[in-house]
Amino acid sequence: MPPTDAGTAWTNPSVLLLAQGADPIEAAGELAKQITVAAVAEGLDGPPFDPFALAELLGLSLRARADVSDARIRADTVGVRSTPRSPLSGFVNSPASLVVEYNPTRPRGRLRYSVAHEIAHGLFPDVADMVRHRTGTGALPGYAVDDAWQLELLCNLIAAELLMPEEAVSGLIDVDPDIDFIMEQRRRFDVSTEALLRRLTAVSERPLGLIAASRIQDRPESELTVEYVVPSAHFDPEIRQRARVVATGALGECVAVGQTSRGIETIGGRRLRVQAVGTPPYPGRALPRVLALVEPEMAVPSERRFEHRSGDVSELDKGAAPVLIAHVVTDSTRMWGRRGVAASLTRRFPDAARAFRAWSIADPDNLTLGNVHFAALQSGERDVFLASIVAQRGYGPGVSTRLDYGALRKGLRVVAEYGAKKGVTVHLPRIGAGQAGGRWDEIASAIEETLVAAEVPVVVYTMPSRLGRGA
Repeated sequence: MPPTDAGTAWTNPSVLLLAQGADPIEAAGELAKQITVAAVAEGLDGPPFDPFALAELLGLSLRARADVSDARIRADTVGVRSTPRSPLSGFVNSPASLVVEYNPTRPRGRLRYSVAHEIAHGLFPDVADMVRHRTGTGALPGYAVDDAWQLELLCNLIAAELLMPEEAVSGLIDVDPDIDFIMEQRRRFDVSTEALLRRLTAVSERPLGLIAASRIQDRPESELTVEYVVPSAHFDPEIRQRARVVATGALGECVAVGQTSRGIETIGGRRLRVQAVGTPPYPGRALPRVLALVEPEMAVPSERRFEHRSGDVSELDKGAAPVLIAHVVTDSTRMWGRRGVAASLTRRFPDAARAFRAWSIADPDNLTLGNVHFAALQSGERDVFLASIVAQRGYGPGVSTRLDYGALRKGLRVVAEYGAKKGVTVHLPRIGAGQAGGRWDEIASAIEETLVAAEVPVVVYTMPSRLGRGA
């Protein structure tokens, strides 16, 4: 979360009432954690948590209204309760019944966050004194006309903790950020791009910042203006609200929702590494708003332990050197998956897919976690090998992760030995971090401890974000 200035005093009456003399940030974070623990004990699945189900557990009524901008919470004057079961109502200290009114036409990810934000408002004892609603940039000091930003700041913190608890997003924190990978992971949390990027930036120990910007005029060649900046605790470049950004840089390249771009750009007088993505435009506009993760250029490691590329791992480059492509498969099916990397590999290498199926049918024990199936192929004059590592338990939703880290390390050691003998470069997608739900930081460590330690060259591919998914 964006830190307050060292000299800033907490003055908002609602914040002081909630904190009861404690540090407001610590009090809000602890309250959110208590609610998530209690909700899980009541059978709520997550993370990600369903904010609508959580509202009902807390005894908050829900009402769809198309005339509401996003969502709001107020005293329920209708008197019809929609929460027959509210075992967590003790967390809501309002003397009046409360209703969260929401606009059902809003994008799902945005709506979930807005409802979670209103749930956070409902935890403040004086919530019924006035209608509360989520504001745009009012959660940042210096951008609001009064101390209401302090209340919005805590509501954002609580909403993020409810939807994206730190332990759930920890695999994306403090690793070298990749905007395409983050966009893929967004689907797991079912929140807006803006909510996820704000969350990751706020808890990062890296010198990372998030810039929100929009075009001054609704034309591709128009300059952009900075709407707000969310800094991590270690991000120091000073970028002011309403600062101008040229249209020829990475931010200006995003002309469609979901489109990503990268580059080095000077903003606020500092050269920054920029990774940007287009998000839905303002009403009446055609071109998207742009969100950008930024880091000082010198913060990027000069040497990486393995190479990163953006692209489809199944699409080979034009080189002639032998290549081994490795991916993760489940222990519960005898064929590669029909989505994502597995589907791409099946289309590109159907003989390898058939060989894996024959191997899995030949002996059920072949699908034991940690086993690896190898297929040797030719692509023109080039030797290509495919390794299917059995490291995923089952498939489908229902658990936070299906990746077995021990099986992954065992399989990677086998691949490292095989790859060293064949003299290959190992090409990997972000194995285990997709449908298997694994943490990329732990997966990267496993790659380093096995393939890199065996001095096998490694290239990790991130599938570029597909346009039009919304944000």
